[in-house]
Amino acid sequence: MNTPMRKLILFTLLSLIMLDVYSQRRRVRYKYEIIYSLGMTNFLGEVGGANRVGTNFARDLEWRAIRPVAGIGLRYKTSPYYGFKVTLNVAQVTGRDSWTEEMFRNNRNITFRSSIIELGGHIEGYFTKENTASIYRIRNVKGRKKKNIQAYGFTGIHGFYFNPKGKYQNSWVALQPLGTEGQGLNGTKKYSRFALAIPVGLGMKYKIDRRWSWGVEFGLRKTFTDYIDDVSTVYYDNAAILAAKGAPAAYLADPNKGVPELWSSTLAGEQRGDPKNKDSYMFLTFNVNYKFMYKRKTRSKF
Repeated sequence: MNTPMRKLILFTLLSLIMLDVYSQRRRVRYKYEIIYSLGMTNFLGEVGGANRVGTNFARDLEWRAIRPVAGIGLRYKTSPYYGFKVTLNVAQVTGRDSWTEEMFRNNRNITFRSSIIELGGHIEGYFTKENTASIYRIRNVKGRKKKNIQAYGFTGIHGFYFNPKGKYQNSWVALQPLGTEGQGLNGTKKYSRFALAIPVGLGMKYKIDRRWSWGVEFGLRKTFTDYIDDVSTVYYDNAAILAAKGAPAAYLADPNKGVPELWSSTLAGEQRGDPKNKDSYMFLTFNVNYKFMYKRKTRSKF
């Protein structure tokens, strides 16, 4: 793990400790919410993308790559304006070079899909104080109107598992064991299928009653791996892969379409991916939240 990553993890852990100390000093009544979420995900990496040379973030999104995500979480509010959330999400991401008209990627012709199982924690910052009173809508009764919407931003640390697979003769084959970029043959180790990610996003909650609320959340996961799609560096000698790993590995390492004017673009040593830019994925989820709390004699502060 590199030094910037260690510093970021340390900063996050210290922030969580400070928030907990703050809540203890203020004697804030703890509030917990169970979160059920369902939504969609998309992927940003080397494979697929828009009809141009690979770019970062929204400009390279391919809408046909949208896939489902489902999750469950627990929110712990340490104060009226800060909280912590633990989430477990299961998703699938995918990409196909055949979807883009950019000639080099289209000729490269790689297809992948990968399940993602992520577990992580968020620090949440709430832009407004939550209304925890009961909701009554009585006609012609004047009084201060309660706000039932609460917006927030979040960041944190996630660990996740991924397992990219490619299609060979109508079957999906795990790519990491095959060493499609020469891993195990060129002196480099095979990449890990476990990685870390930094989530950053925004969310909104709408209160239904004292315990129930619904919401929507968008989060980008910036990862520390470039192999969610199994593509990162350069082509390896395909004949060597064929001899060492067999026909499936050789095909999945280089399934190019054989466009005549691009014949040299997939030779050994030519660019297959871009290791300078790590992979990312994003979630857009719709959530149902159920609140429960410890009973105390003192009045709630939020």
